[in-house]
Amino acid sequence: AVQSFGNNYLLPVDASLTDAADLSLVAVPAQAVLRQMFSAKNKTNIVILDACRNNPFEAIPDLNDNGLAEMKSPTGTFLAYSTSPGAVALDGLDGNSPFTKALAREIPAAGVPIEQVFKNVRVKVIEETQGQQTPWDTSSLTDDFYFVAQEEKTKEEIAELQLWESVRFSTDPVPVVLFMRGYPDSEYIPEARTLLEKIINSELDEGTETADAQAQQEAPPLEIAAAEPEPAPAPAPVDTTQKQERLIGIAQSTGTASDFQAYLDAFPEGIYAEFAAFELKVLADKAERAAAAAQAPTQQQEIVVAAAPSRAAPAPMGTELTWTMPFTSGVDGLIGKSIEELVTLSPLFPPIEGLPEELWKEQSCSNCHQWTKEALCTQGQTYVNAGNNDAISKQHPYGGGFKMNVRSWAEGGCK
Repeated sequence: AVQSFGNNYLLPVDASLTDAADLSLVAVPAQAVLRQMFSAKNKTNIVILDACRNNPFEAIPDLNDNGLAEMKSPTGTFLAYSTSPGAVALDGLDGNSPFTKALAREIPAAGVPIEQVFKNVRVKVIEETQGQQTPWDTSSLTDDFYFVAQEEKTKEEIAELQLWESVRFSTDPVPVVLFMRGYPDSEYIPEARTLLEKIINSELDEGTETADAQAQQEAPPLEIAAAEPEPAPAPAPVDTTQKQERLIGIAQSTGTASDFQAYLDAFPEGIYAEFAAFELKVLADKAERAAAAAQAPTQQQEIVVAAAPSRAAPAPMGTELTWTMPFTSGVDGLIGKSIEELVTLSPLFPPIEGLPEELWKEQSCSNCHQWTKEALCTQGQTYVNAGNNDAISKQHPYGGGFKMNVRSWAEGGCK
């Protein structure tokens, strides 16, 4: 192909020219090809011109332009050139040109739109030719076009993807471990391993910072020379976490539905919202059972005992919880059991809402958690810090009551 006076012409391989005036007699105007394609009323037309070579007729006056000119194309056309307008494309050293090799690699990619295919080709060619050749394209397409359509996912693949999307931004290692266990051959396993390593390293760094902070608090104060008084700092903004703790503390101390509802009204998405909603449900169940007890007086004592709410709250104030001491608060599965017993039992709540039971039910918590006495003590110290209260409100594995009891145990020195 050659250009003359801003128009491109497609030449037969055996074309012979001695006069530029004969060009239109032996060659086909490229614009005429586009016109014929448009007249066919196709919604999508694709033209790829990999013919931007040196002009073989440079010696002929008025026919000495290199490369091809940029063309106007009708609506619904994708027009690609192997290099930019007026430039010359390079030949390959091993058969195909850099443009052809890159295009042959990119076209089979499934689910990639044509615009992205040629963008990828452009990047590859620029890299291989060290910037000497830049493929060009223009588009007036009105529909999406794929050389190879994306394969539809099966129900199992969709479920796998949905589960991965629910854990990929998690800061808790347990959901990630369960995903890896449930889908060991998943294409997302490399990302899951990277995420798990990041979470573990973050928790280790957090534990180190906590230990350093405690060491600084225990160190004796240094005597320093008196300095000029500094202006008082501006008051810090009120932390909503403190407000939430006060409201949930009041609700726990009174045990009334109105106080738990007051917390939910103030913080519907708060860190204790799930816990407050659970308490409201327990109180409602208790009220129903009490009403039933009033109709059956002979069974009232038994019903009241059965309706006692399983309060996910820390051990009573003044009680120093130990490693082997049975819990007196929490959901039904916790009361009467010690931390030492619970670390070997199965979780009561799933790590991810909707996760199939076969992936977590009847599984020992020790499979996913490194629950040694020392490790739990470190975890309990993080719960003491107000910044970690959002973790306490999570149900997995034994509800918020377990984590609150662990916090009480840590406050007592992890005895």
